Amino acid sequence: MSLLGTLTTSVSALDSFTTGLDTIGNDIANINTNGFKSSSVSFADTFSGLGTQVEATSTNFSQGALNSTGIPTNLGISGNGFFIVKDPTSGNEFATRDGSFTLDPTGYLVNSLGYRVEGFTGGSAGTAPATLGDVKLGTPPTGTTLQSVSFSSTGDLVETYSDGSQATTNQVLLQNYTDPSSLTSQGNNLYSNLTGAGPLTSTLGSTNAPAQGGLGTVQGGTIEQSNVDLTQEFSSMITMQRAFEANARLLTVSDSVLEDVVNMKTH
Repeated sequence: MSLLGTLTTSVSALDSFTTGLDTIGNDIANINTNGFKSSSVSFADTFSGLGTQVEATSTNFSQGALNSTGIPTNLGISGNGFFIVKDPTSGNEFATRDGSFTLDPTGYLVNSLGYRVEGFTGGSAGTAPATLGDVKLGTPPTGTTLQSVSFSSTGDLVETYSDGSQATTNQVLLQNYTDPSSLTSQGNNLYSNLTGAGPLTSTLGSTNAPAQGGLGTVQGGTIEQSNVDLTQEFSSMITMQRAFEANARLLTVSDSVLEDVVNMKTH
């Protein structure tokens, strides 16, 4: 390998390991982000065989711990699947594991951006929800008011009224993907490219009910925490930092030797 080749090799390594350190830093920064999934960088040699390059950045979709919040509209998924939320303005849909949902002033179950959670709606006392759409509170029976809401493990939204009666008015549905690594992070704990990731069903339906077909269950009053393993991240950071330092040293030595060669030729 020539001196110029050594310089090129070390520069490619520094670029690659910078990406690795950036990824680790992003994971650590999001350790308290609801539903956040950590990432890891893999490397490969370059086409010429001299140097290294980032081969891929992979997302780890393993389960994060469920933290109890006591807020009934906060939903955590225990197992596989994603909530689907829709932007009411554009109609675009996104997948998310962040179930920090609330009820907006018009009764829709929404995330922090006002995107509406998708599922079956239109239920009432004696009538199961069956219309696919935005999850929204029902109309209380005549002479009553809504007292509380709760969610079952299968995603059923149960409304309790002032006369003690109850009705299942909605059901939150889940979607899963054959290739979740193809999901594209959009920020705000949202993922796009849902079609490219291979949804298990082309549209949401009865087979998307929680606890069916390999999908997880819904835990009301909880939020999934980040799955970042701080110990693993620090271990990876030390390894990456040492590799970066070694290649920085190689770059310095190569530059020094090249300078000596140039000086020899000028004398």
